[in-house]
Amino acid sequence: MKLRTQLLIAFLIGSLVPLVGLGIVVRHEMTARLTAQEQARVDALVKVIQDDVARETDHVHASLAQIRDAASSDNRFRRAAVDGAESERRFLLDYAGNAMRLAGLDMLQIQDASGRIVSSGHFRNDYDRLEPELPRFLGALPDHSALVRARTPGEPILVLAAADSLVVGGKRFSMVGGVEASPLHTFTGGNSLQVSLLIPGEPGVGPDSTSARAIVDAIAVPYFNAETKTYRMGAFRITNDLSGIAALRRNVDRWFVIALAVSALVVVLLASWLASRVSRPVVELADQAARIDLDKLNVVFDTGRTDEVGTLAKALAAMTSRLRDSTFRLKDAERRATMGDLARQVNHDIKNGLTPIRNVFRHIVQHVDDEPAQLREVVRERSATVEESIGYLENLASNYARLSQRGARERCDLNEVARQVAAGARGAARVETSLGEGAFVEADPVSLRRIVENLVDNAVDSLRNGSGKVTIETQVVRDGVKPRVQLAVTDTGAGMTLAQRAHIFDDFYTTKPDGSGLGLSIVRRLVMDLNGSITVDSVEGEGTQFLIEFPGIAPAKAER
Repeated sequence: MKLRTQLLIAFLIGSLVPLVGLGIVVRHEMTARLTAQEQARVDALVKVIQDDVARETDHVHASLAQIRDAASSDNRFRRAAVDGAESERRFLLDYAGNAMRLAGLDMLQIQDASGRIVSSGHFRNDYDRLEPELPRFLGALPDHSALVRARTPGEPILVLAAADSLVVGGKRFSMVGGVEASPLHTFTGGNSLQVSLLIPGEPGVGPDSTSARAIVDAIAVPYFNAETKTYRMGAFRITNDLSGIAALRRNVDRWFVIALAVSALVVVLLASWLASRVSRPVVELADQAARIDLDKLNVVFDTGRTDEVGTLAKALAAMTSRLRDSTFRLKDAERRATMGDLARQVNHDIKNGLTPIRNVFRHIVQHVDDEPAQLREVVRERSATVEESIGYLENLASNYARLSQRGARERCDLNEVARQVAAGARGAARVETSLGEGAFVEADPVSLRRIVENLVDNAVDSLRNGSGKVTIETQVVRDGVKPRVQLAVTDTGAGMTLAQRAHIFDDFYTTKPDGSGLGLSIVRRLVMDLNGSITVDSVEGEGTQFLIEFPGIAPAKAER
């Protein structure tokens, strides 16, 4: 990501995030305050409804008490209701209606002990009907009051009813009276708050709620339907018109989005201008720095600026100057190190070539002292080893004269190389061979000889006190299109730890006091040059096996 883009993003985040946070906080605070105000209005309306219901209930109870007192002392009522005087029948039928109007009630019903209606003020024709359920229902409630849907000659009315009783002439009568509970316009809290009465399974009383309203509270109230003689719980539902708050939120959101867009535009323009002024000189310095090369350190960082960019340019100029000096010293050190590595490798390879010659001469000297008569036969027998070692050194010298370790590749018999190396092995170590037929590879003979010699020499050095043995094995594996030739050099020496195995192919790593640390690294490099692979398996205290796999020569090619 470019610096200009990073600066632009940083400016946008730094300016817009606080603005967005402020908008969210303001909107939340506004909503919380408006909600609290509306909740206070709802609470006040709930209190008004509860007070009105309580006041109306008290009015009904007081009215029933007045009717009870009047009826208890009315002889005509006693004669009509208790004695059953036929002359007072009309008086009894009209008694509830007259008492209801005088007491300010909209419903009044008087029943005897059996639940038979003896007088009904709101529906005179209910006379002699059995309806014991209504006074029984009201009597079971804590305040003996509930909403009642009562029959009338026309449409049923909804009343806030209460129950009472009176005793006349030793007989008990029940009274149910009430005032009409609808319309509920006295319970409204203005244009936004509305109250409606909801009865499950029956049409609502009061304003209907719309999608812009929300139910904010409800007051439960018992309900009895005198027509169906069923009872259930109803509720006064308070709804609040939230369209005003929703409109206010939309206006706030709209202006906030406009402010955010304007701020973003200003920030983008300002950030683009500032980022351009900051990034342009940095880009110029980057272009100059990109032209720096170890072989061409003549780039000039020339700037007249005195700010941070000028300081950076001066630092780059100083770095380029130091880099020129360091490059010169590094190249000189590389030349010296290369010559040193080459000298150590020449020394290592020459020592490997001289070892068989030394062993032959030791063998000859031993026969001169012990068996001089067999000297001629021994010289003739070992002369081939000397010739091969001298030829190996000559080829090695030719390769180093060309400063190249790669010779021409040709068809080589790996078994013959193994026999020669085993015959020239130094010391008293026992070197055995187990060679498979047809182990031919395409390789530089000198390189192949160096691989086997280095592995065998390391194996001999690992033998403790010269005891143990080294085994050279070859095998041809034919499980694909082309055969593979495997060379395994196994010893019964000291073995290696995991830490030693991790570094055995590193240059100059050795565990021998007089070792150069180049033998196995040379083996690995030569194996890679021949497109082969090398693995090692070692157990500390038991021995080590190096396994090399070369591409073999196909039988058809070998036969030619």
